[in-house]
Amino acid sequence: MLPSCARAATFNFATRMKQIFVIGMSDISQPEFSLEVRRLVASGSVFSGGKRHREIVQSLLPDGARWVDITVPLSDVFNTYRKFFSEGVESIIVFASGDPLFYGMASTLRREMADVNLHTFPYFHSLQLLAHRLSLPYQGLRPVSLTGRPWQEFDRALIERSALIGVLTDSRLHTPSLIAQRMLDYGYSSYRMHLGERLGNETLERVRSLSLSEAAALDAQSPNCLILEADALPPRPFGIPDDAFLTLEGRPGMITKMPIRLLSLQAMELSARRVLWDVGFCTGSVSIEARLLFPHLAVVAFEVREEGRQLMEQNAHRHGALGITSIIGNFLDLDCHSLPRPDVAFLGGYGGRMAEVLSKLRQFLLPGGTVVFNAVSPESEQLFLSCASALGFKPELSRHVAIDQYHPITILKCTCPSS
Repeated sequence: MLPSCARAATFNFATRMKQIFVIGMSDISQPEFSLEVRRLVASGSVFSGGKRHREIVQSLLPDGARWVDITVPLSDVFNTYRKFFSEGVESIIVFASGDPLFYGMASTLRREMADVNLHTFPYFHSLQLLAHRLSLPYQGLRPVSLTGRPWQEFDRALIERSALIGVLTDSRLHTPSLIAQRMLDYGYSSYRMHLGERLGNETLERVRSLSLSEAAALDAQSPNCLILEADALPPRPFGIPDDAFLTLEGRPGMITKMPIRLLSLQAMELSARRVLWDVGFCTGSVSIEARLLFPHLAVVAFEVREEGRQLMEQNAHRHGALGITSIIGNFLDLDCHSLPRPDVAFLGGYGGRMAEVLSKLRQFLLPGGTVVFNAVSPESEQLFLSCASALGFKPELSRHVAIDQYHPITILKCTCPSS
């Protein structure tokens, strides 16, 4: 093992009140730490790390050393650290994998134990090691962690057409095979997967380069990480043609037409929003266009028709719109309390119950959030405006648009009160 790459902070051994030292390391069985780290370990009394770290460093610990296993929930681990500090222990030495500040333990400690002086001794993190094994320049690498995290940032990297993506995996929900299959399902097949398993372990390390089809059938050893490299990527769409969507059988015109769709998205000001609720998604065209143009956005789509389930799935896969949460059922009957609260909503349908639908949206919309509705007649325009006004919404926009032979549409926008 190489010595620590760099020092992230300086410290004085004579004044070590409530200090945590986080030492980065790899899987090598006989680590060669720097002189500074060896001095620190020799003077320590309380140590912590994962089971794998303890197996590696056990012979280096001084007699009488006490060890705290890092296991979930981490709150219990931090409480144990606090207990040691309350008993007069001045410093705790934590062993971690790679660079502790790269999706690592030091980042968590910095957030959860802000009153403690934190010092780090980084080693190469796993994505750096993999890039070096491949002799692959990685200054353009986009790192994503799926270790105990949802798909959101990974999906965003794909939608934004990142050419080089580094992924930290986990052993259950985000394995290399599941990642590869997700990419294939949504049409992101122009990538090749470089897989690193047990990096730094002198006997078990393995590095492979695979097609996504090969990776989808793979059972990789843990821990592992991967780099996705694309040869060529198609351009991101801006305005998906209407005929590129599957529509309701016998009702091909029941879709928010592309020009209206894009103007509606503009009215929602999605670059500054975080969560969109699409109520009455039908074919899913608004949700899909929003997700592809603004992939930072969490999109939750509702549809009463059972046919909408398959339509959304097929259209989202067809256009590579990963990560849309679609819910089938009557919006007014659904329990939405577990869903992320929206700061913008698109009302694609209201089932003859405008007042009730707007009232429910008013209940969940964040202060200052907006609702956009496309009125197809003067009557529906007046209904929306009167119901919104009765609920305290403030009208912000009324834009009349006519396209080809279709009836004119009025794009309406109202803002939820700030309190």
